[in-house]
Amino acid sequence: MAANIKVGISACVLGERVRFDSGHKLSRFVTNELSKHFEFVSVCPEVESGMPVPRPTIRLISDKERIALVESKDQSQNHTQSMLDFSATRIKQLSKQDLCGYIVCAKSPTCGMERVKVYGSNMAEKNGIGLYTNELMQQMPWLPIEEDGRLNDPVLKENFVTRVFCLDDFYQSMQGEPTAGKIVAFHSRYKLTLMAHHPQSYKLLGKLVANIAHYDIDDFYQLYRNGLMQAMAIRASRKNNTNVLMHIQGYFKRDLKRQEKAELCNVIDSYRQGVLPLLAPMTLLKHHMNRYPDDYLQSQKFLNPYPEELRLRYGL
Repeated sequence: MAANIKVGISACVLGERVRFDSGHKLSRFVTNELSKHFEFVSVCPEVESGMPVPRPTIRLISDKERIALVESKDQSQNHTQSMLDFSATRIKQLSKQDLCGYIVCAKSPTCGMERVKVYGSNMAEKNGIGLYTNELMQQMPWLPIEEDGRLNDPVLKENFVTRVFCLDDFYQSMQGEPTAGKIVAFHSRYKLTLMAHHPQSYKLLGKLVANIAHYDIDDFYQLYRNGLMQAMAIRASRKNNTNVLMHIQGYFKRDLKRQEKAELCNVIDSYRQGVLPLLAPMTLLKHHMNRYPDDYLQSQKFLNPYPEELRLRYGL
């Protein structure tokens, strides 16, 4: 499979020696698994904004009305404005590339996504966002963003990869020119996915799509993309997945024998109780779909949200 889905990434996570101590934070999952599917766009805000390697450590401090980026041992060396200027310019460039996701370096005062230390006069609080990543979130609110360390969690990992492939599918479906028909067709394929992630958003987006004729198509494209990715950012729960599995099960009520129905019910219930992984009912449902094909079900991305070789549903 061609690695053509563009994903931004902190350069150190790719193994580039750009950190303050000339080190890196190589992620094996990123380089060994995701690199087969993603084309990474590498960025190191600190180096690209003019800081040397190696360099003095930097930190975020609470500076009156705003957060400032300064050197840890000499707070008179203030890098706040240069980092903000760089971030605005670089992210504006990235926004033209149809990025489908971004992997940032955890705890970094420039790239951290959450719980970055912010030093006050008396103590440090883990409530900050790196200056660069904060600008990224502001300029591209629809973009899936995740930290390198959180990708070790199977649920967070699966959710991030699902969102990246979803956004890529959306862009590919539009083919550079959104139309009402393309958006309606895309939404139809993601109905079960949205039900699993956030039933309320599924209903709201359904109403929105039903009124697409009342909008300028470019405005609707932006509105739908934001709503779609906000919904996808909510992790699919075991309860919601179970409801979707039972919904799919209903399509086979006339085809399956009593014993087969009982087996399917038991496997879905075992998943609901946490005894079996999601992969178990999914495999059985796909088996029945091969025997009794249904055009609507076969179009649903819930069943195949990303390449199977990523093996992300094994731990769910």
